Amino acid sequence: MSTFGRKSVTAQYDPDEVQPSPEPKTLAKRPVKPSIGEEDSQDLIRGQVLTRIDPLTAINMTKTKLTGFVETMVTEIANENGLLLNQSEQDRLARNIVDEMVGLGPIDPLLGDVTVGDILINGPGMVYVERRGKLELTNLKFRNDAHVLHVAQRIASAVGRSVDESSPMLDARLPDGSRVNVVIPPLSLKGPCISIRKFSNAIFDFSHLVSVGSASPALAKLLEIAARCRLNIIISGGTGSGKTTLLNAISQMIDPTERIITIEDAAELKLQQEHVIQLETRPNNIEGRGQVDQRALVRNALRMRPDRIIIGEVRGPEAFDMMQAMNTGHDGSMSTVHSNSARDAISRIETMILMANMSLPVKAIRSQICRAVDMVLQVERMRDGVRRITEVSEVIGMEEDVIIMNNLFKYEIDGENQDGILEGRFVPTPVRPGFLHRLEYYGVDRAFMNALGIGKSAEA
Repeated sequence: MSTFGRKSVTAQYDPDEVQPSPEPKTLAKRPVKPSIGEEDSQDLIRGQVLTRIDPLTAINMTKTKLTGFVETMVTEIANENGLLLNQSEQDRLARNIVDEMVGLGPIDPLLGDVTVGDILINGPGMVYVERRGKLELTNLKFRNDAHVLHVAQRIASAVGRSVDESSPMLDARLPDGSRVNVVIPPLSLKGPCISIRKFSNAIFDFSHLVSVGSASPALAKLLEIAARCRLNIIISGGTGSGKTTLLNAISQMIDPTERIITIEDAAELKLQQEHVIQLETRPNNIEGRGQVDQRALVRNALRMRPDRIIIGEVRGPEAFDMMQAMNTGHDGSMSTVHSNSARDAISRIETMILMANMSLPVKAIRSQICRAVDMVLQVERMRDGVRRITEVSEVIGMEEDVIIMNNLFKYEIDGENQDGILEGRFVPTPVRPGFLHRLEYYGVDRAFMNALGIGKSAEA
């Protein structure tokens, strides 16, 4: 047998040179791509869809057309990333995404919950609601900051505004009338924050306020009389204390033949009279022009032959024009103001008038306030969550440079029950009010004095 081109097997073997068998080489393992679960796949697709779709474009599409557009996009993204989702899963995911885009994502159910007053979104992982006057944390969550920002941008787009790093704050109103405030980074260090004050269609009268413990029957009767005899009233309190609810209740006592003009930043008042003109402020447009503030609206309202002017909330120089209106034949006008007590409310109005006209001496401003304001009502959301009228004060006049006020009613706490609800009494002060001549003019002086416990006893 020819050995050409080959070495002899015997020649290759040398028993003295036998080496141990080498260790078998271990083959390098290929990195294995971790499998993606259905939930992670849907999150990936949802995130890419929301990133690729322009909010303004989505707003201008019908829901049917938008659904078809999103279904196509979901299929494309799934194929691009090799995600295994069957057709029914893709269709369901597309519908959920559209529901988020058309509504407000995870918080949509809260908007329809009548027990919820405020919705507070503190970044993606913390959503609070206010129920029965108390805040509670929900289990609702947004996916990430981008998801919250997307909802905020849709709200802004719907009202022709924008919210971005150059305009990181927004005040807007939802179609149902709810007020929305948005703050995003860099101003917010916790991610995009959205605060929603829900608009309620419920109309509360004094009987409801008595039933929930916000007032006593005697106090409710006193406020009814004050509204009917056209006293100028300021309602004072903190955020969410029930100022607008009380203003709505008092306004129901206004004669339906009177012409009423309301001025608000966001329309919340629900007056039941037929002859009501509602005016609403307008912020700057995208170009930074076109703003109409409350002061301009108050001045314009004076030219519209009003019987009463009601300002949803006085917070600036318009306080000067409001005092002027109350002093020039528009008796029965009303407004609200943020403050901690009836005395503080008068001080705040004084400060706001100074903002409008720095040249007026303080004594002249205080004199004008005394002539304009008859009564200040203080409302408070107390620690048990119940909103109560804690103080009713009249503005009597001035002694030298000091405004003199007198309490007509005050809420006194006696304790609390086993459920943590405060127990107390609405205590009247049996004094003759300084506006007694007005009560006599309308023939309600005796009823008013009875409510204060003067003469015939009244339930307090």
